Amino acid sequence: MTDEHHYILCEAEQMPIVRINVEDDQIFLHRSPRPVYSVLRRTRDVSGPVVVMTHGYKYRPDDAKACPHRHILALNPDGTYFGCPSWPQQLGFGAGFADEGLGIAFGWNAQGPVWAARRRAVEAGRALAGLIRDLRRLNPVRPIHFIGHSMGVELALEALHHSGSGALNRIISLTGAAYQSRALCALDTPAGRSAEFVNVTSRENDLFDMAYEWLIQPPRRGDRSIGTGLQAPNAVTLQLDCPQTLAHLSRVVQPVGMPQRLICHWSSYTRPGVLRLYTALLRHDDRLCLGCLQTGLPDLPAPRWSRLFALPRPHALLPFAQKAS
Repeated sequence: MTDEHHYILCEAEQMPIVRINVEDDQIFLHRSPRPVYSVLRRTRDVSGPVVVMTHGYKYRPDDAKACPHRHILALNPDGTYFGCPSWPQQLGFGAGFADEGLGIAFGWNAQGPVWAARRRAVEAGRALAGLIRDLRRLNPVRPIHFIGHSMGVELALEALHHSGSGALNRIISLTGAAYQSRALCALDTPAGRSAEFVNVTSRENDLFDMAYEWLIQPPRRGDRSIGTGLQAPNAVTLQLDCPQTLAHLSRVVQPVGMPQRLICHWSSYTRPGVLRLYTALLRHDDRLCLGCLQTGLPDLPAPRWSRLFALPRPHALLPFAQKAS
């Protein structure tokens, strides 16, 4: 089935996925001339939450090799992307349940120099704010959540500056490429103070956090990326390579697989069980409050490079000792 036919079938059956792209600050349906609002209007009575999903750096809609709608934002990713997880499918969309809600696969041009991609992310964030206003106008009581990877988190942070109180309910940042002061400023807006921010980090991402800080000028001297943690009343940091954090999540939410690499930028959505963790956080946000998540976590995330330069555990040295003897 072609991408165009898949879209037509989804629309005809009113499946709860709408694919939207942004150019400059304008939004369009992916590969369809229909107005976005006319399609959204048909989904206003869909039961369940709205979940806006967006990608990070190097993706671009309709790029033959990097279209997010054929990759992580597809219900059935293209077979050429071996091992690619489907965010919509793993987050509970496409199974036909009455309370699935509405999934928004939100694509933007994240290619080119990092500084140019970040500028477009900010522009896309302003367009996202308009989309959220339309969704609120169509159904004021339905929760609206956001999940984004890496530089895609900038969209949500910018949208908070252009939205009113209650615009977004919960934001999940997957190894977000953003500065702490930028995030704290967004969370101090009316929309930010009424939202909850789940800051998913890992020391596997330290190299990418450092690269971001080197390539993008910080808003203020000494600023650090949110990968080093974020302290705010309505934010919680989940360090996914921390044994204490993983044990806590296993008890209160969902088991997540142990880290398998020292350096990885994508483990926040490729690790076994992790997308099901986000499903629970997005679909049961009333039960899994930030306080429940915070209780049982370390007071502070592990410092940068602590994983890469950690001393081997004694049991890891045992085979070498036996061989030497």
